[in-house]
Amino acid sequence: MPNKRTIHRFIIEEQRKAAGATGELSALLNDVVSAVKAIGAAVSRGVLPSGLVRGMAPASLPGSEESLPRNASGQLQKPLDLIANEILLRRCEWGGQLAAMVSEEMEDIYPIPSHYPRGKYLLVFDPLDGSSNIDVNVSVGTIFSILKGVDGSGGPADFLQAGSNQVCAGYAMYGPSTMLVLTFGKGVHGFTLDREAGDFFLTHPDMRLPEGTREFAINASNARFWEPPIKRYVSELQAGSTGPRGADYNMRWVASLVAEVHRLLLRGGLFMYPAEIKDIKEPSSPGKLRLLYEANPMAMILEAAGGAATTGRGRLLDVVPTSIHQRAPVILGARDEVERIDRYHKEHELGLDQPYKSPLFGTRSLFME
Repeated sequence: MPNKRTIHRFIIEEQRKAAGATGELSALLNDVVSAVKAIGAAVSRGVLPSGLVRGMAPASLPGSEESLPRNASGQLQKPLDLIANEILLRRCEWGGQLAAMVSEEMEDIYPIPSHYPRGKYLLVFDPLDGSSNIDVNVSVGTIFSILKGVDGSGGPADFLQAGSNQVCAGYAMYGPSTMLVLTFGKGVHGFTLDREAGDFFLTHPDMRLPEGTREFAINASNARFWEPPIKRYVSELQAGSTGPRGADYNMRWVASLVAEVHRLLLRGGLFMYPAEIKDIKEPSSPGKLRLLYEANPMAMILEAAGGAATTGRGRLLDVVPTSIHQRAPVILGARDEVERIDRYHKEHELGLDQPYKSPLFGTRSLFME
């Protein structure tokens, strides 16, 4: 692709636009790109051996669920989860740009080893999002975010920042092609890996969320746990052209945040993993997605592409985390739809959604209890 910009050239050109840039962020991003290539290669092997990591069995030997470890969120860790995590740690720890890292697959903060120089940045990541899809060969990905340390300690106080403080965010998707999508907060750009050339090339400059799309993604199996504003919203879409929205909508669900967000960027619509009634009874862990390394990076990307992101009760990027693995409700996508859901939550809190609760309306919805 002689006329296409490589991701390395793109990063350097963006660096030149930033007054006072030192090149540290560029160097760190190049290490992340290197890690993504290695993870993509491991994922592409499927059931073939993917090598050893610190004595682990090859990724082709998943073993029984009982034999698999669990991460800090209590989810089963498949061998490829651990391999992807190890790749990111090893590729990014040595360069001197980082003070510490946080990963979904590690309970504690990972400090930069003392024999490497320390920097001012923090890297948070989900090394293999959607890994439950590995066995059925559905797209998975990597999500990452870069923050600048607050006190330079690399401790919890450094990491517990609102998502609006992110310096950079991105994701990689390992599907029929390997793509990396990146934002510095102004504009979103997509790069596709040319496996023969061994490099990412800019193929999707200035990605914008399409408007007017009639698609939404939500896990309908959790409908019995949804709060009334979400039930109201989904029931309106399910009613189709005969309902209050006067249009037919299609529902999607991939169970991979990377795949869901990538579809939003290319086709528009809305993604929801909202708070649930069972979570509200346990306010210490509302929602399912992790704020630091899943929700915030995707919210930054969607906002930079013209969309919006909310918890249902306010802008997602304004939430200040209290722990590194904190969960949050997540609603991402078309700005007008996100604003509608926020309004439905406010109306419910004020008791203004009574017509929605009428028995007549309830009989029309697949999701009413």
